Parts: sequence; structure tokens; C-alpha cells
Amino acid sequence: MNENVDLRVPVLIVGGSLVGLSASLFLSRLGVRHLLVEKHSSTSTHPRGRGNNVRTMEVFRAAGAEQLIRDAASVLAENHGILQAGSLTGDDQEWLFKEIDPGGGLARFSPSGWCLCSQNDLEPVLVEHARAQGSELRFSTELLTFEQDADGVTAVVKDRETGQHTTVRADYLVAADGPRSPVREQLGIGQTGPGDLFHNVSITFRSRRLASVVGDRRFIVCYLTAPEADGALLPVDNEEHWVFHAPWQPDRGETLEDFTDERCAEHIRRAVGAPDLDVEITGKAPWHAAERVAERYGSGRVFLAGDSAHEMSPTGAFGSNTGIQDAHNLAWKLAAVINEVAGPGLLRTYEAERLPVAQATSARASARSGEHSHPGFAGSPGPAGGRKGGMLTVALGYRYVRGAVLDVDPGLPVVPEGMGLTGEPGTRAPHMWLGRDGGRLSTLDLYEKSFVVLCDARCPEWRTAAEAVAKRLSIPLDAFGIGSDPGADLQPENGGDWAASHGTSAEGAVLVRPDGFVAWRSEGAAADPEATLYEVMLTLLHRG
Repeated sequence: MNENVDLRVPVLIVGGSLVGLSASLFLSRLGVRHLLVEKHSSTSTHPRGRGNNVRTMEVFRAAGAEQLIRDAASVLAENHGILQAGSLTGDDQEWLFKEIDPGGGLARFSPSGWCLCSQNDLEPVLVEHARAQGSELRFSTELLTFEQDADGVTAVVKDRETGQHTTVRADYLVAADGPRSPVREQLGIGQTGPGDLFHNVSITFRSRRLASVVGDRRFIVCYLTAPEADGALLPVDNEEHWVFHAPWQPDRGETLEDFTDERCAEHIRRAVGAPDLDVEITGKAPWHAAERVAERYGSGRVFLAGDSAHEMSPTGAFGSNTGIQDAHNLAWKLAAVINEVAGPGLLRTYEAERLPVAQATSARASARSGEHSHPGFAGSPGPAGGRKGGMLTVALGYRYVRGAVLDVDPGLPVVPEGMGLTGEPGTRAPHMWLGRDGGRLSTLDLYEKSFVVLCDARCPEWRTAAEAVAKRLSIPLDAFGIGSDPGADLQPENGGDWAASHGTSAEGAVLVRPDGFVAWRSEGAAADPEATLYEVMLTLLHRG
């Protein structure tokens, strides 16, 4: 099987949309050589998948791409709310919410924020930034076959422009090849969940007069609910380019050919409430909303990420965000195993951590479609007994109850009812502003390429222990002493108490993973910090 191999790489990524490109960027940041293949000739040209939540922007911040993305999204920087209306010209109008972050309360939890950047604007940024980091990306290149054995994966890919076949040998394969994933199908991995929820046709159009109808209502999306003309209106540039999602009923025999330009234009006029509106149809793309989660997140040396692992209702943009965070979780674990920092057992924690998150998040996405009366969705408005976790809690407050974490109660809910983020193992580490060498950074800026030990500058034994363990295990392990003393590595801003914010004491320590999640915490002093930390790291890295 290993004969006649044209190219050898540690990782082969199949799929070059948001999740595959994110995986490529994260791996390059960690120094892992890889090849990404994408069957389409370029990135997406359709404005979709636009909502990037705070956790996604945090991981892009760590990868050095946050500001690049915000620059690409600047035209929609002032769009915040979700409006529901019978039409844009009538009195039946209600803001489901007018601000994503009213009062600026999110700043307590994160140095980042939500960002409205459509897929067609975001993907080119990821391509450019990933290539600048050393990623090898091949578009117009299709996976034909793959086989795996105990030592790796052998795949054959085809250049769709030249017809040339290339045999690639990789240690691991990451399948980010979409909801109808051929890789998942070949692995025989089934799916759970209700299945199809509804179908829409996404219509791009140009209208110069629609901006005057919209006025100063800077919405992310407007759900238009007029009978026989419902749909969702989304601005692309707030001026003349727009998207309209029209309900599609294929189960009633409705075909895509039924959506003629004339029908689409008239539907948009009736939905908006402007019979004389100028509408020039520029594109149409069908899409299917579904709730499905893979029964497994991989098999052997092949892993699923993004839509190949889960499908979610689009309301709340949970699907793409969950997929990008899949890639972030998997990337550091692949890097650790490939670089022989961790044992292969660490890769099994990918499924243990991410599959429950997908299950909880997909259910919340469907509930939100009901709450927002998304056009075409006929499901219930939400879970019995009220909402189970708000948007921010689902996006940022989820936790890993099993996996590469220690001392977590496996009976805890994956998504709690309220925001915490106070340093419990399994949760994203707390955000706190710090000073260093005259500059300012968040605690989250410390996490990307290694485990990190946080301790009090007045108790240097944890830092000494971390240095010793790093040497004994030959692993990257950073440690920072925090405090107001002149000898501290980091100084809390405005006299903040780092230990209290992280749920420990001045004698304790917090161990944070490369992805920013708390792996372990000591709430007090240890009799032998080095021995304690040594055993913790062995366990987490599956080297014990």
C-alpha cells in the first residue's frame, strides 16, 4: 500500500471551505505540515454562513487572523439586530433583539466579540493567511479514494483541470467535506437526530431602492412573515446587494426550476411590501436545514469535522462556528501526537469532547429556529420549560465533561443554564487583562502552542515545577507568575485578583490547554508540585 506514493504529509485535509481552511490555518500555526484539497476551483462566491460568534473570533485571534477578518467585514460592522416583520413598509414589526451585546457586557468574558463576515468574504482571508503561514492548498483537486492501515492513510486525489492523479500518504486524514461527506459514508458512520428540518433557496439580488425602504434599520437578518411571501432578508452591503432566503417545498413536488427570476423577484417585492421595487436576480443556491450528528467523529486515523460531523439549523449560525471550533480542538491534538508530545490516545478525546457539544448545540439551533419563526421551519418553538442556555452560553459557556480534562463531574450538562467561566476544568479559561513589558494582553493571548501553568508570582514553586516537568517529558510547557510584584511575569490590570477569577488561591495553580480550555486546577498548595504536575501531564497526554 505504501508503494508508488507521490507525496507524504503528516495530515491530509479534504475540503476547503470554512472548516477545512480553519484546520489548515491552525495546523500551520502549530508547525504541522499538511495538504488541503478542495474539489471546487475557488472559495465560496455566495454570501452565506455570515455569523462568527465570540468563541470563533477568539480562536481566530489566537491564530493572528481576527483583525484581518474584521477588516473584510467592515461594511456590515454596524449591523446588529434581528427584525421580524409582516413587511418592511407596514406597522407589524418587532425586534427580536436590537443589539448582539447590549450594554457591552461581553467585555467581561472576552477580548473579542461577534463578527458579521459572510463566507465569501471570510474564506479568502483564511486562504491568504493560511498560505502565509505555510499551508499547501490545492483547489480543483478531488479526493477519489482512500484506504487506511495501522500506520496511516493512502489517498488518491485528482487535479480536475489537468486530470493528473496524485497518491498521497498521510499519517491522518481530516474530512471537512460537507454534510453529504463521502469520507463519512465510506467509513460507515451513521447519524442521529431528526434529519431534515426545512429547505430554502438562497437568492442573491441587486436593488438600488431597497436601501431607502430599509432606512436606518441595520439588521443582521429580517424575517418577513407575510402569508404566501415569507422569507428572510439579509444585507450584503446595506446599499444595493442583498440576499433573500425563500422557503422551498421539494416534498410537495416543488423543483428548483420553479424558482424563475420572475417568480423570485415578485416574491421579494411582496415580502418587502414594495410592489414597484427594482429587483435584479443575480444568483440562486438551494440549501437544506437539518439536525443531524454523526454517531462517531472518526475511525482509526480519519476524523470528521464541521458539516461532515454535524448539521444544524442556520438560526444563530451555530453550525459553521461549531465546525471551526472542531478544527481548533483537533489541530492541537494532532500536533501533539505528530510531534510525539502526546500518545495517540489523546486523539480519542476529540470525539469525547466535541460530539456532546454538537448534540447540545444542534438542539439549541433548532429551538432557536422555532423561537424566531424561521421561514419554512415547522418545528416547536423551543424546549419544554423554557430556553436551555442563551446564545452566549451556548457559544462560549459550553464545557467538556470528558476528554483531556481532569476532575470534571461527567454528569454536568455540556451547556449550563448560565455563564460562569471561572476556571473550572473543562471550561474555556477566564479572560483577564494583563500587563507585560509595558503592553496589554488578555490571558487568552497566552494559549495557542503549549500547555500553560498560571500561578501566583509570590509562589514560584509551581513555575519551577513546570520548568522541571517540561524538561523531564521533553514537552512545551510554559508557566507565568502573576501578581503586582516587580518580579511578576504578568500584572493584572486595575489590581485584579487572578486567583479568585480562576477559582483558586494564591498557593494554587491552573493548567490551561493550547486551545484555551482549563485542563486541571489545584485550588491550594501541593506537597510536591513537580510530582503532582508530572502525573497530571502524563495523564492528560496519555503517556502514563
